[in-house]
Amino acid sequence: MFFALTDDQRDFDNVVRDYLTSEFDLEAVRRVVEDPGGDGHPEPLWRAMGEQGWLAVMVPEEHEGLGLGLVDAQVIARALGAGTAPGPWRGTVLAAEAIRLAGSNSQREQWLPKLATGAVAGALALRGTSESGWPAVEYAGVAGLIVVADGPGLRLLRADEVTVASQETFDGTTRLGSVSLADSAGEPLPGATAEVLEALHARSAVLIAADLVGNAREALRRTVDYDRDRRQFGVPVGSFQALKHDLADLHIAVTMAEHAVLYAAHALDTDHTDPATGTATALAVSVAKAKASETAARVTGAMIQYHGGIGYTWEHEAHFFYKRAKRLAGVGGTVDEQRERIAELTLG
Repeated sequence: MFFALTDDQRDFDNVVRDYLTSEFDLEAVRRVVEDPGGDGHPEPLWRAMGEQGWLAVMVPEEHEGLGLGLVDAQVIARALGAGTAPGPWRGTVLAAEAIRLAGSNSQREQWLPKLATGAVAGALALRGTSESGWPAVEYAGVAGLIVVADGPGLRLLRADEVTVASQETFDGTTRLGSVSLADSAGEPLPGATAEVLEALHARSAVLIAADLVGNAREALRRTVDYDRDRRQFGVPVGSFQALKHDLADLHIAVTMAEHAVLYAAHALDTDHTDPATGTATALAVSVAKAKASETAARVTGAMIQYHGGIGYTWEHEAHFFYKRAKRLAGVGGTVDEQRERIAELTLG
């Protein structure tokens, strides 16, 4: 079976990457990283996300969305990972998915158009409860709407119903907050079930994995470009056999991770069951997240090493890629946790 992005999806990818290259490059990212007291939510980038449909990708057309699927969403996530772009894109898209899957008609009518256009930023917290709070929620401080898992259900919280405490993170390309409630605020999403929660975990894992493979591919590209020109002992560093072999191995690993993420997104879009194993989409999701996390860590680590002394400095962008990969590798299940799940799903 031949499986690849469509021409429209490739065009979408090019639009996102072209915008980031021309309007929000790594120098713009650096301004966010070097302003730890800021909200990490640059208005020009957010406005572009709303105007160009990046936020509306999976929102149904009747609610001002594009009505596309997770394959299309992971295209955007890859491009954002490649640019180490800040902002609450993923949280907003996933909050909209939670409302689409589990919200009432009135909740969908009220919130989906606002999330699709960027009038409201969203966040999704799947770890925690109303008693303990929800830790490490991406961009909780700027979200006008937060969807949280609370026991077996989901609850929709407005910004004025929660208290958000900023949390430190070594990844300067994002902002984290701990969310807590003073009382039983918010409103439930009536369609929340165990299956919906599992679907949200899976969609979150795939979008994180897509960010990681985008990060890894761009880190590898920059490393290859640098070592093609960098000279040592009078010859390009890239001509050394050991380095060439390692970079080739990393290219293969990134390519495998990219295909794993694409397949997982397709499996979720089509509710696909692998006829060879009889397993559902859970296996594809765990494989994608484990492979993407491991590969991004390897590639971004190599980026620092193969840039020589400059790669270790604050002035070089390598640490943007490394720290983002390091943080996201632990979000939504670590490599070891995903491998344990793979073993459980395949071996019982």
